[in-house]
Amino acid sequence: MTNRTAFITGASRGIGRACALALSDAGARVAVAARNVDQLSELAGQLRAQGRQAVAAPIEMSSPESIKEAIAKTAKDFGPIAILVNNAGITKDGLAMRMKKEDWDNVIAINLTGAFLAIQQVLPAMMRERWGRIINISSVVGESGNPGQANYVASKAGLIGLTKAIAQEMGSRNITVNAVAPGYVETHMTQGLSQELKDKMLEHIPLKRIGRPEDVAAAVRFLASEEAAYITGHVLNVNGGLYM
Repeated sequence: MTNRTAFITGASRGIGRACALALSDAGARVAVAARNVDQLSELAGQLRAQGRQAVAAPIEMSSPESIKEAIAKTAKDFGPIAILVNNAGITKDGLAMRMKKEDWDNVIAINLTGAFLAIQQVLPAMMRERWGRIINISSVVGESGNPGQANYVASKAGLIGLTKAIAQEMGSRNITVNAVAPGYVETHMTQGLSQELKDKMLEHIPLKRIGRPEDVAAAVRFLASEEAAYITGHVLNVNGGLYM
């Protein structure tokens, strides 16, 4: 993927940051996109200090205008986006019976609609180039379900459906669209979990460890590569065997 441009959302920390590092290691020019400008600038600066090509792309995934602007500016500065990693996501957990519509709407808007809008923005250039890799970061709960996360589960299951639909639409243009479904991974999102809950999770993970962001990034790097050219519409589970 040397000299191809990768655009990674939710890249300021956790899985997104690990994906940016992995794709940069593989030779891609990376645009790191998120809301936290300071963290983005630090990451882009770190990569440039290593002789890599990287740019910070501030973005608000709930804003169609922001998504359009960030992707257009990146394409202008870095060339057409060939690899899109839709990683940005939030949680607003609560039992369905008491979930506020606002909490439902916010999670769907950022996790699912934002990913769709980003895909829309990158497809024209990918179609012109007749090459593209779209990788959507779903979740184990998008396949298994999870109590107290109806909005998050729906958004992540929606990403799997979106992946398969766009894969079928774009296959003839040599654009592959896949999803990666992480299990429990040590990130900012899971840091608040109690040790008791983490121990309980480990009982159900055959590999007996919590995942690392780098585990997920390795799968993303593979799906973005030439070696994965004949894989599309696939959901790659990176969950230690938690869900099979």
